[in-house]
Amino acid sequence: MMEVTREKIPVRLYSDAADAGRAVAAEIAELIRQRQSEGRNAVLGLATGSTPTSVYAELVRLHREENLSFRNVVSFNLDEYLPMAPDALQSYRRFMREHLFDHIDIDPANAHVPDGTISIDEAPHYCAAYEKAIADVGGLDLQILGIGRTGHIGFNEPGSSRDSRTRLIWLDQLTRLDAASDFFGIEHVPSRAITMGVGTILSSRRIIIMAWGEGKAPIVAQAVEGAITPTVAASFLQEHPNASFVLDAAAGAQLTRLKCPWLVSKVTWSPQLIRQAVLWLAQQVQKPILKLTDAHYNEHGLQELLAEFGPAYEINLGVFRTLQRTITGWPGGKPADERRPGDIVRDTDRVFPKRILVFSPHPDDDVISMGGTLIRLAEQGHQVHVAYQVSGSIAVFDEDAIRFADFASEFNSLFNIDQKQTDHIEQQIEQFLRHKEPGQVDSPLVQQIKAIIRRGEARDAGRYCGIPVERLHFLDMPFYETGTVRKKPLGEDDIRIVMDLLEKIKPHQVYAAGDLSDPHGTHRVCLTAIFEAMRRLRNRDWAAECDLWLYRGAWQEWEPQRIDMAVPLSPCELERKRQAIFKHESQKDKALFPGPDQREFWQRAEDRNRATAKLYDQLGLAEYEAIEAFVRWEESPRASTDKARDAARQQQAAPR
Repeated sequence: MMEVTREKIPVRLYSDAADAGRAVAAEIAELIRQRQSEGRNAVLGLATGSTPTSVYAELVRLHREENLSFRNVVSFNLDEYLPMAPDALQSYRRFMREHLFDHIDIDPANAHVPDGTISIDEAPHYCAAYEKAIADVGGLDLQILGIGRTGHIGFNEPGSSRDSRTRLIWLDQLTRLDAASDFFGIEHVPSRAITMGVGTILSSRRIIIMAWGEGKAPIVAQAVEGAITPTVAASFLQEHPNASFVLDAAAGAQLTRLKCPWLVSKVTWSPQLIRQAVLWLAQQVQKPILKLTDAHYNEHGLQELLAEFGPAYEINLGVFRTLQRTITGWPGGKPADERRPGDIVRDTDRVFPKRILVFSPHPDDDVISMGGTLIRLAEQGHQVHVAYQVSGSIAVFDEDAIRFADFASEFNSLFNIDQKQTDHIEQQIEQFLRHKEPGQVDSPLVQQIKAIIRRGEARDAGRYCGIPVERLHFLDMPFYETGTVRKKPLGEDDIRIVMDLLEKIKPHQVYAAGDLSDPHGTHRVCLTAIFEAMRRLRNRDWAAECDLWLYRGAWQEWEPQRIDMAVPLSPCELERKRQAIFKHESQKDKALFPGPDQREFWQRAEDRNRATAKLYDQLGLAEYEAIEAFVRWEESPRASTDKARDAARQQQAAPR
């Protein structure tokens, strides 16, 4: 087998972030115990943000259940905003207390986090003292890191020197934009921070840099396989003798060994890998699938595929037909009276109409990501239900809450409805919001007002899509309802709520958000709850016949090799989808949490849907205005049966 030569830093891949986090925690625990046996301290460099939370959760478990002591641990955190009060919601000191320090037996005097309350004049002396404190304990044994979208480690922004040390730094606009959701607006994000330097980090004896999710995949590939450059501070780790990346499969997706494994090693050609290779080749040479030639295969590293399954046209035809079968205007199946001679009868056609349950993490994800399909399912006669998993209340501007309270007051006044109580409530809301600090948690009353706004918009959009109000379900999953950006871990109550709804509806089809790059991780938690609920219910009679389809659109789109169902939209249908999104007025024009993509959600959705249609056209398939794409969850019984059948078809179509 050929060596993997394109990765300049060792990379360990795991199926998901939870497994990866446990592996990193196990290495930290081993170091701590080793140092304990030697009578020495273990000196750790720690990071904040969503990336290391799974590591900290496992370390806390090891402490509680396996007696892992942290009495011999000295820790130094990477960075902190300036200015930042230690008890502020966005404080990294508070983050460390909530996720780790308050749950273990570390000596508080040994847990160092940069002080966000010092003055700018004090910063040079303070940073030098922080460096000295690290040196005085013998340097860092192990440093854990995340990676920012600009490739920064700590707050070492593009342009940071290889030899830089702990210092005051001016934050890059992109970094502040990424943090804006935590601060309820970029205008509240500090412009400065204290950070360990690249040189400080590289002085660690061991470095583990972690990344989870599709959103990190491009910068991970650049840091691991690209040139060393100050533009991507993480690339400096290529020079470290004991650094490695720990990734989930999504974050590693752009690495050559996953994106184009045939270029770096000998592969076993499965139908899925053949499809991936052919679509990659078509895009490389900018040719439709059926115009690829033997020469194209030979010139782009696919000689072994050609030798085993060629000639090229036969391979092309198999992949073309597979992709062609993904296109359907009947996502819920086609009834017998609508079939034409020559139509392929799909397994989805066996039951018509169907009970269909669409899970929407926030109150607008359904129409943003699959609005066209949602409208079509309703129009084609299916019994469509939509379940909004969280309230989305934190994403409502304060001004909208005041405006809504004003409306309620005038409405009640018009109809003489307990005006005294109404006025009192309105005064409470205005009083709170007038004195609200940036990032302050809304009062319970304000949270309720904002949740009502989102519910009203969801009902309006649902009615527009043809779904009766009684089929709209507001789950208000407990993990979300904290009133803050930071959520609670997924709990048994969350899973039970999803299970109860599934048992009530007994759907033939379930749709869920596979769009996992939202800034706060809500989509990921919501999807985890659905997966767990489906696994627990898999032995139910209805579950054996149920397909689970994953949609995207708000934050990313499915790669063509992964698409199992492509629903084409006409210009008119795309316009109707846009109008459904517009029903969510509190998210229109400017969303409170837009993430790194500054386009409005309807613009993102249309651009991605059009891009998918354009790609299908370029690959030689029918030309459509737009396409909504779906991937089938592979663990469902129906999916495994159908994939085995499709694999057999493709193998039969490819001569030896």
